[in-house]
Amino acid sequence: MHIAYPDIGICGLSCRLCPMYNTEAESRCSGCKSSTRMAVGCPFITCAVKRKGIEFCWECEESGTCEKWKNHREAGKERDSFKCYQTLEEDISYISRHGVSEFQKIQERREVLLREMLNDFNEGRSKSYYCIAATVLELDELEEALSRAREESGGLDVRARSKTLHRILDEIASRRGYHLRLRK
Repeated sequence: MHIAYPDIGICGLSCRLCPMYNTEAESRCSGCKSSTRMAVGCPFITCAVKRKGIEFCWECEESGTCEKWKNHREAGKERDSFKCYQTLEEDISYISRHGVSEFQKIQERREVLLREMLNDFNEGRSKSYYCIAATVLELDELEEALSRAREESGGLDVRARSKTLHRILDEIASRRGYHLRLRK
C-alpha cells in the first residue's frame, strides 16, 4: 500500500516532534510508518495498515466504536509515554476539519522551530523538553519565545542560552496552563 504521510502516526501523533525522530543516533525513528517501524509494529500498525490497508485510524469504518483507539486517546488526555500526547485529540479534530495535508504543513513549521531550538539552545539535556514545547505551544508563541531568547541570550554560551529559552517557555506555559514535562 502507498503511504502518503509517513511522519504522521496512524493514531494522529506527529512524528516530526518526537525525540526519537530528532536524533542522529542509530536508534533514530523515521516515523511511525517507516519501514523499520512497520516491521516492528504497534497495535495500530497491525490493525490499520496491515489488516485493513488504511493509513489512519479515523479512516476505519469502526473508528467510532474501536475500544483500542478510544482507550489510546483517553490515555493521551492524562499521560504520556516518551512522546507528548497532550494535543492528540486537538490534532485529530484539526485533521477532521482541515485534512491531513493542512495538518502536515503546521507540523512542518513546528519542526522548523523545534530544529532551531535544538540547534541553537540545546545544551544536551533539553531535547524532550523542546519537543514537548514544539508540540504544545501555539506557533506564534514558539516564534515569540525563540525571538526573545535570541535577543536576551546574545553572546552567551549554549548552557546560558538554554536556561534563557527554558525560562521564556516556562513563562508562556505558566500563563497558558501548558505542561512542558512528560506526564507519567
